[in-house]
Amino acid sequence: MPGHETPLRPAVFHILLALAGTALHGLGIAEAVAEATTGSVKLGPGTLYRSLKEMARDGLISEVQAPSESEDPRRRFYDITKRGRALVQAEAERLARIVDVARENRVLPSAS
Repeated sequence: MPGHETPLRPAVFHILLALAGTALHGLGIAEAVAEATTGSVKLGPGTLYRSLKEMARDGLISEVQAPSESEDPRRRFYDITKRGRALVQAEAERLARIVDVARENRVLPSAS
């Protein structure tokens, strides 16, 4: 589907990574991405919600029920789909190969 083949846009990659562990609402996704990247990636509302809309349209994520009744019923929760999981895995593998080349060329220290 257009716009969602590897390489993924960074926002899409980070959103899929955040959703690979659990269903989250928009703010939860933004917080998970900021935490996972120690603040180096911050998804503003425009980028986040535009990306979520496109990703849902393209079948990478789906809107799901809130995991508990204690959640605000107005919040929309999202979960990764099989297609989204396959795509984020392919992108992670592509990036790992790039890191391997960087190590081979002594741009990064070896993993051992």
